[in-house]
Amino acid sequence: MSDPDRKTWDGILAHLRSAHPVVCRQWFRELEPLGVASGSYGIRAHSSLHKNYLRRECLDAFNDAVRSETGQLIGVRFLGPDDDASPFERPRKKRISSRPAGADGQTAPIPTPMPSHETILPREAPTFSDSIPPDYPDALPINPDFGFETFVIGPNNELAQAAALAVSAKPGRAYNPLFIHGDVGLGKTHLLQAVCLKVKQARPDAKVVYISCDGFMAQFMGAVQDGSMSEFRHRFRDVDLLVIDDIHFLAKRDRTQEEFFHTFNALYQNNRQIILSSDTPPEEIPHLEDRLVSRFKWGLVAKVDAPGYETRIEILRAKAELRGVELNDDVVCYIAQHIDSNIRELEGAITTLQMRASVEKRRADLELAQDCLAELGAAPASDGPTIESIIAAVSDFYSVRKADLLGKRRHKSISLPRQVSMYLAREHTRHSLEEIGAHFGGRDHTTVMHAVRTVKARRGGDADFEAVVRSLEQQVRRRRPGRD
Repeated sequence: MSDPDRKTWDGILAHLRSAHPVVCRQWFRELEPLGVASGSYGIRAHSSLHKNYLRRECLDAFNDAVRSETGQLIGVRFLGPDDDASPFERPRKKRISSRPAGADGQTAPIPTPMPSHETILPREAPTFSDSIPPDYPDALPINPDFGFETFVIGPNNELAQAAALAVSAKPGRAYNPLFIHGDVGLGKTHLLQAVCLKVKQARPDAKVVYISCDGFMAQFMGAVQDGSMSEFRHRFRDVDLLVIDDIHFLAKRDRTQEEFFHTFNALYQNNRQIILSSDTPPEEIPHLEDRLVSRFKWGLVAKVDAPGYETRIEILRAKAELRGVELNDDVVCYIAQHIDSNIRELEGAITTLQMRASVEKRRADLELAQDCLAELGAAPASDGPTIESIIAAVSDFYSVRKADLLGKRRHKSISLPRQVSMYLAREHTRHSLEEIGAHFGGRDHTTVMHAVRTVKARRGGDADFEAVVRSLEQQVRRRRPGRD
């Protein structure tokens, strides 16, 4: 790539980060700019899944960035690794032909016509991912962000993740069906798409269908009305992997349950993999036929729970890295403390923080995070004590390092301040024993309980110690996190 081309591409990426931060992903660095040809700017993605994700989610942002950087009214064309890029290949230099001699006896070179870039290309027609054949209009798109490598494993999801990984390695032979259940926003969809991505990477020719229960029902009802049940059955029974999200919506759908029962049997008997997700386990789905409940439990039923504090921290770091957002530990811990419901809200907080930082031309620091979470209703507008502010106050008073408080040292000079910190965190924050223990170097909740009992007992029999704890309590109530 020549220097001018590199400068243009760097400018496009910079414009995306500045004007469209929400769409930016780290893997944009792997895209290959092809330059301008026939009124369009070519960009090659390293897989067809990434190409179709760009077309579906990022086309407007890239069009704006390319037009802003080049100053030309051109559109973007995304290509996959196997798409023809010959229009964008630079022609070899040819000898310049000359005009006949003029009156002055000199020859004049024939000017090479320049391509016109003044036409705004229409938006690219929406396309299906390679894993979604065009005869599945209700199929769900597969997001390349949702691979196993970006899934954060914790005690809340390790069984479901291990099962999904095993299924992706041996579809139809490991756990069939795989039934994953849990509340909304806990990572079920991520695991479903990770299996789809893994299977397609290993077997590009595999027929993978990822669809919602509503989509399956819509296609079934359409086939009934059109008299095309034979095509419908062929469509869903001749697949290698059938993944259905929110299968609990089959409740009270007698005719659809009947058809899905036969679809399930056909796939199972042919060792074709079935993966289902639901908000509840099979036996708790209301008005679901017993024979379906039984079949859903033939393979493995795995639950996904809400992530704990430590897992939420890792999720935030992974989501921030994927988006190219720099968050320091104080910001990550603050968000993890105040959002404990589900992963979608964690990601929403990062999106809001990223957008505010971009609009206001400032760093995504703790003060901005506090403002954003207050707007989202996830944290009080007035700052109360946090574990970070407690640790800062205790480390200042006892003249110990924060790293020692969070570390493994058990010397009395460290263990007492650590116990005081745990006590104050228990008394003055809303965190559970498990979350406090995780914050202090991954300690068990029983360690926190012991610290709380120890400090309470000493407060009752040591007047000087009681005065120290009272003073620290006043400090952490006044101290604004991040202002130390």
